[in-house]
Amino acid sequence: MHLARSFVVSCLVATGLALPSSDITKEARSVKYAPKVPPLTTPWTDKVGTNPWPEYPRPLLQRKQWKNLNGIWKYQSAANLDAVQSPPFGQELEQEVLIPSCLESALSGIQADSALYSWFSTSFDVSPAWKGEQVVLNFGAVDYEATVFVNGKEAGFHRGGYFRFSLDVTEHLKFGEKNELLVFAHDPTDSDDYVIPIGKQTLRPSHIFYTPCSGIWQSVWLEAAPSNHITNLDIDANMHGQVNITVHSSAKDTSAQAEVTVHKDGKTVATHKGPTNKPFQFKVSSPKLWSPDSPELYDVTVKLGNDKVESYTGFRTISRGKVDGIERPLLNGEFIFMFGTLDQGYWPDGLYTPPNLEAMVYDLKFLKKLGFNMVRKHIKVETDLFYRACDEIGLLVIQDMPSLRPLQNVLPNEEQQVEFGRQMDLLVNQFKSYPSIVSWVVYNEGWGQITDYFPEFALTERVRQLDPTRLVDSTTGWFDHGAGDFSDNHHYANPQCGTPFYSTQSSPYDPSRIGFQGEFGGIGTNVSIEHLWNNQAAIDTIDQTYEIDETIDAWNYRSHRLLDELEDQIRLYACSGGVWTQTTDVEGEVNGLMTYDRRLERVDVKQWKEDIKALYEAAAARS
Repeated sequence: MHLARSFVVSCLVATGLALPSSDITKEARSVKYAPKVPPLTTPWTDKVGTNPWPEYPRPLLQRKQWKNLNGIWKYQSAANLDAVQSPPFGQELEQEVLIPSCLESALSGIQADSALYSWFSTSFDVSPAWKGEQVVLNFGAVDYEATVFVNGKEAGFHRGGYFRFSLDVTEHLKFGEKNELLVFAHDPTDSDDYVIPIGKQTLRPSHIFYTPCSGIWQSVWLEAAPSNHITNLDIDANMHGQVNITVHSSAKDTSAQAEVTVHKDGKTVATHKGPTNKPFQFKVSSPKLWSPDSPELYDVTVKLGNDKVESYTGFRTISRGKVDGIERPLLNGEFIFMFGTLDQGYWPDGLYTPPNLEAMVYDLKFLKKLGFNMVRKHIKVETDLFYRACDEIGLLVIQDMPSLRPLQNVLPNEEQQVEFGRQMDLLVNQFKSYPSIVSWVVYNEGWGQITDYFPEFALTERVRQLDPTRLVDSTTGWFDHGAGDFSDNHHYANPQCGTPFYSTQSSPYDPSRIGFQGEFGGIGTNVSIEHLWNNQAAIDTIDQTYEIDETIDAWNYRSHRLLDELEDQIRLYACSGGVWTQTTDVEGEVNGLMTYDRRLERVDVKQWKEDIKALYEAAAARS
């Protein structure tokens, strides 16, 4: 794999700032931003505007001194990897682009077919009041590799299309003046011999594999902090009131003490001091526990010298244990039947980037309305604001690691496998403090999974070392060799959950682990063109959907029968949870609870609520 110093662009743009007078003539040479026409819109497409995602992007570590750099930037494609050796400093790039967005999306204003090599640029100012502070440049996610230049100097490099990164750019800045930000992005997706985590992205979309996302697809922002400042917080608060916390700082000196204060409803319930860069513990008496039925959250303030950040946590314990002789997932010591949807996180107007926060939360509230208590985030990683919404709404999250090149099922070589493990570490470390996440998934349906030996055992142990507070689903689907906490079956359309029968594509139920239906359902109905992804190649694959029902009534009937069958398997066998495919249609797939544009719901709400409630009642009868 030739991942040289190429990478995806992550740039900063200060919305609404005037360009220097010397740039006014150059401005006329850039194609002005305008969204393209997507194959399908959503109710939020026209609400995006040119100041997208104004919310503070990192809810578990918030600072008051910050500057949002989202908005209109400049973009142009590059010929190859060598372009990074000749940055276009001081030059006007060809087109305006919306940040954050996927270059292949209509909302970007580019709608590229493939964007393997790209330049992004913007200018921003830094207040003289920030002089003497450390100024940190943050990127929510850039797909896939990013080299960042500030005022003609290389500020840093990052690899991994789903993960946040930060750069201390203080030494490169001009305070009280314009600063140039330039980013080179390389996103190979599944081109040539690259084997990298891409999830459902492909340069050759085909039914269950979709349009790729390249570039700066999550928020970019600046913030000011003291020289010794908090860089990350690892927080786990359990059902017994014990808070386990590590306050990571920019200084290696661990003698500095961090002060942690926990608040509930505006009242202080605990204060404790501890070292930085190593874990410490303290207790909160009689906490209100977090669960899907009661998503109680506590505010957390952390101080380190002159640095102060705001965060939050929820008190809950995730574990497994025998209930009536059957291995079960436990939340706060009790069996919880986890039932949710396969959630792809795709949007027809923005692809990987939802149009706005309201749109993203709409999907989650829709699931909660029907009675689901969980969502499986399917081989994609979302913005931190997604997980905060799940924490607040009360939705458990099963979080997948994005798969390696699933469409061609090309296996990684040794170097690529090492990189997959490194990025799995990034996934766990970045998101392990969100209370809603209940389990990590290593491999989906054997995609990128080496079977000459069984790397899932070492990867599972690696995840447990990084995060001993959650369950691990090592192999959801098949190629199950006994690793992890789940015996996970995929079968369409009927479930086979913890049962004495199974299809040859999955493994038999293993009673030493939790019986789980990682995917089932997948039934669909075709819809009129105004609700379809209007791309003929995608439309031609609609009949590859697992089952097509001719009417919505027939679809609801079939859904009822499948959920009734799952209920039987809870009562008779060892089923502990299930994942229905899927939240929405995606491109050529028409098997969502609602259409891709989110305008048509297939569900008979009353029926679905009753059927889902019956699943929980059947599980309660077994506990």
